[in-house]
Amino acid sequence: MTETPQLYLITPPAFEPEVFAPRLASVLDRFEIACLRLTLASHDETLVARAADALREVAHARDVPIVITAHLQLVQTLGLDGVHLTDAARSVRKTRKELGDDPIVGAFCSTSSHDGMSAGEAGADYIAFGPVGDSALGDGSKAEKDLFAWWSEMIELPVVAEGALDTDLIETLAPVTDFFAIGEEIWREEDASAALTRLTAPLR
Repeated sequence: MTETPQLYLITPPAFEPEVFAPRLASVLDRFEIACLRLTLASHDETLVARAADALREVAHARDVPIVITAHLQLVQTLGLDGVHLTDAARSVRKTRKELGDDPIVGAFCSTSSHDGMSAGEAGADYIAFGPVGDSALGDGSKAEKDLFAWWSEMIELPVVAEGALDTDLIETLAPVTDFFAIGEEIWREEDASAALTRLTAPLR
């Protein structure tokens, strides 16, 4: 794998659409982004729909596909491009059957190459492993470079590295991943574009 990994943006877990949409637009105008993932902590359908409507307009105006975490029922209702599943391979086959061939179906498989392969066989378009950095969240397990190196050598399905990324990790993983999924790493900074520029410096 010699191509430079592409960037994949993850939204914050909570935001005001009218405040966040212009921030997102400014990042999308400055960087080539392969995909946007709407990941809201809220289970309020009205709130999720309002956020999706606002971000879909911003993303689609710039030819960036937008997927939503977990809520596959909302993909077609809200005119989104696909779904990002968080339960490894468990619901990939059912989701693919329900959505059809065209929408994007991604699967987060934590640190398990076995789950990744199962999800791929069930019809996932990409596999995400993480967190790749140190995080007090979750059970403390990390997706190590060896996992990405093995995957990129043995498996053709695109792989995404995400979770607690920093500049050193991006430099280390760049030769063995297809995408870096970046979210809170930049949104917690006042100037998200400047933060993304610093974070992804090794890719240039």
